[in-house]
Amino acid sequence: MEKDNLDFDTQLLGMDDQKDVVFQRKCQLVVLNGPNKGKKIDLSKAKVEIGKRETNNLVIDDKTVSRNHVEIAQTQDSFVLKDLDSTNGTFINDLRVKEAYLSPGDVIRVGNTQIEFIAFDEKVQIEPSQKQQFGALVGRSRKMRQIFGILERISPTEATCLIEGETGTGKELVARAVHENSMRKNKAFVVFDCSAVAENLIESELFGHVKGAFTGAINTRRGAFEEANGGTIFLDEIGELSLELQPKLLRALEQRQVKKVGGNDTQSVDVRVICATNRNLKKEVSEGRFRQDLYYRLSVVKIHIPALRERPDDIPFLVEKLLAAGKFNLLPDGKLKVMRVEDDALKMMTRYQWPGNVRELVNVLERMVPVVEGNSITGQHTSFIFQEMENEEEATERMDVDMSLPFKEAKQKIVEVFEKDYLATLLRRNNYNISKTARAAGIDRKHIRNLLKKYGILDAVVDDE
Repeated sequence: MEKDNLDFDTQLLGMDDQKDVVFQRKCQLVVLNGPNKGKKIDLSKAKVEIGKRETNNLVIDDKTVSRNHVEIAQTQDSFVLKDLDSTNGTFINDLRVKEAYLSPGDVIRVGNTQIEFIAFDEKVQIEPSQKQQFGALVGRSRKMRQIFGILERISPTEATCLIEGETGTGKELVARAVHENSMRKNKAFVVFDCSAVAENLIESELFGHVKGAFTGAINTRRGAFEEANGGTIFLDEIGELSLELQPKLLRALEQRQVKKVGGNDTQSVDVRVICATNRNLKKEVSEGRFRQDLYYRLSVVKIHIPALRERPDDIPFLVEKLLAAGKFNLLPDGKLKVMRVEDDALKMMTRYQWPGNVRELVNVLERMVPVVEGNSITGQHTSFIFQEMENEEEATERMDVDMSLPFKEAKQKIVEVFEKDYLATLLRRNNYNISKTARAAGIDRKHIRNLLKKYGILDAVVDDE
């Protein structure tokens, strides 16, 4: 897309887990029948025109096709077909249209000719960045530097991004880094966690509501899309969005317009969309839990963040950077408390599997620094913290199950015990600060507050809004 300053025909980039390549999405039109059967054209230009006239990009030798029949234009993250007042009309999947968004597999009929719109991935080489940091992301490994290389290229564009990776890998850091290196960096960056809002409130939270739209709607309220107008909206855990709400998000993405719950008017929004999920959305699509057309819109740029155990060479570098940042490693006089990490400690950290990824590494270091007597972390300190974590896991596993209760009630009782103990412990580690606790838990701050209120431990916290 020329306006986005990309060298690729279209904008899909995605990491290959095995080789140093990325995926480039290619979109084509393929003539399925008629005199031009088999003819193909790449949708590499801002606009492609189709008709009998020889100056068209795709010339169709069909008497029932108009001289200038239809055009297909690239938008920010999709393709829009527009009929050019043709004599016999334009059809998509046998439905007559004047203007419509295209999805892979759509069959366009002009006159007696059928044309399929297809999208596929091509592997292309991309060189790793020479830098070891991008925004707040750090890494020396080839995998991370390759991701940095992709981010350096796509951040200045308007391309919609989908970030996939396990919990704790730093997906929000990627989103923030993309925003901060874009033309929208001085505008809003709005985070919306799809997993932390009750399903019946998500539409209102995303698009806003008018006064009286539902019980409790005492005022008209702007949604996350309007809050992000001019900037970037980050939709975290997009894979948790229900099938019922996915079409509404799709319309907002296609039209860049939102309609408040209970309202009649639409509001135009100028936003860049970045999404993240710890699920494999392609698999979710194949199993019918996620709409294919929405996946297609979201995955214009697709980036997979590797788990920490897949890049152990980065662990010493991350430890060094986290301690040097001083966030949890400062003495009262402002000097760093821990200045060194012994080799035996680093070996233990490198061998550990880190199921919680970088977020867990941060948490471990925060717990470790206070128990260090001198200025060095040793293997003994590391072993102590790992053993403490193992004991906590065993305590959780030993939760008593009340077999006299029905399954659902017994399960809910255990969940409540876990939630209360987990939050109480995490709050203590974070000096009863809500924002720090939310970041450590990896869930939305509002959700943390609701849980604390539910379990009667809200009064003890620091309200840091």
